[in-house]
Amino acid sequence: MSESTTSRAKRTFAAGAVEALRRHGYGAWFVGGCVRDEVLGIPPKDYDIATSARPEQVLALFPRSEKVGAHFGVVLVKENGHCVEVATFRSDHSYSDGRHPDVVTFETDPRQDALRRDFTINSLFLDPFSGEVLDFTGGREDLREGVVRAIGNAEERFREDHLRILRAARFAARFGFAVEPETYAAMRRLGALLDTVSRERVREELIRMLTEGGARRGLELLDGCGLLERLLPEVKAFQGVAQPPEYHPEGDVWVHVMLMLELMGKATPTLAFGVLLHDVGKPPTFRVAERIRFDGHVEVGVVMARRILERLKCSGEQVERVSALVEHHMRFSHVKRMKQSTLKRFLRMPHFEEHLALHRLDCLSSHRNLESYEFARQAWENMPEEALRPPRLLTGDDLIAAGYAPGPLFKDLLRAVEDAQLEGRIHGREEALDLAAALRPPPLPPASGAPGGRHASGASPRDPTT
Repeated sequence: MSESTTSRAKRTFAAGAVEALRRHGYGAWFVGGCVRDEVLGIPPKDYDIATSARPEQVLALFPRSEKVGAHFGVVLVKENGHCVEVATFRSDHSYSDGRHPDVVTFETDPRQDALRRDFTINSLFLDPFSGEVLDFTGGREDLREGVVRAIGNAEERFREDHLRILRAARFAARFGFAVEPETYAAMRRLGALLDTVSRERVREELIRMLTEGGARRGLELLDGCGLLERLLPEVKAFQGVAQPPEYHPEGDVWVHVMLMLELMGKATPTLAFGVLLHDVGKPPTFRVAERIRFDGHVEVGVVMARRILERLKCSGEQVERVSALVEHHMRFSHVKRMKQSTLKRFLRMPHFEEHLALHRLDCLSSHRNLESYEFARQAWENMPEEALRPPRLLTGDDLIAAGYAPGPLFKDLLRAVEDAQLEGRIHGREEALDLAAALRPPPLPPASGAPGGRHASGASPRDPTT
């Protein structure tokens, strides 16, 4: 199902919920990001409803609903695989924790609900049937002008929920909007408030900023208002780190990475972090010899990337996938010279499509030579799965049966056998056993004649007497 089809289905369900609320005498509208996106002509991912009905009234009206934020008047209405959040109009009072209001008052007037929201572009109400938009804060004008503006006093909005500082940058990046001057000034003044925000919430905002299509704009906004050095000092360190012009005519590491983010567009979180951090080891390894060098920057970068991702509380899978992108991003320069076994192992790495995408962006944002990329892409797309991952010819159990004592040499022998198989030098189990024996003969059987060695009879498989 396409994104637009899914969005239409969600809209139909949400409109039905609005109609049911109104039929029972309550005011109800679409609200927030879904209205903003519809006005901009973007299919909303989800729909939210604001209503004059109290939570208990919503629960009574929709038997399959459940409370998801009872204190804040939020009810999740579910039916036939669809769901929509229905929230009672409210006003908020004081935020002592910098995230949640200490006290909420349920309201009957949508205007009061609009005034407690974060930005004007997110405070619009829409009648899903007539198309009428309720605008109490000037949000439609800001959408037309391309402006992110805090509602009322920007400093108050940011002190209420400190994460709004990052959200302002994310919305501006996503839509290519400017940040209204007073809002921007408050972001600069209050950046230290982000130190009190959980790393998980910061991570989620950064991921959305990096993956929604405006990553370069987002990072530049963070840098301009002093937030980049606070959140990602290792990325701030890219600035001014020169690169050898014969490979990087575009400029320093910061310029290189910003060009990559600009070309990347929408991406998976792991690819986005891979692009952002693939050269994170360059600043600490910079030196000038016969030319600018970054000896060991990959190894240093893997360690640094892991620390950054762990600091942001990324999942173990995300840490491993991004670390792999950093670790292997330089290997593409060798693909044409790789042995078949090495190439096939490279191509069968998990999520190789992300490695390809990273390398393509790396090339386009520097020397623009895509020969290695095209070679690897064509090999990956055209090589049959059975050539990349053929059935194993030999296992550890086979080596034990052939008389080898378990130990560290197993790994080396099995790898050598698989190398030969991937390169087409051997094709069957007996050839694999012969190769293993040629590389490291099994120990002689015990003098007592107890079973051991490769063949219980002691005869060669090619001996005509057997």
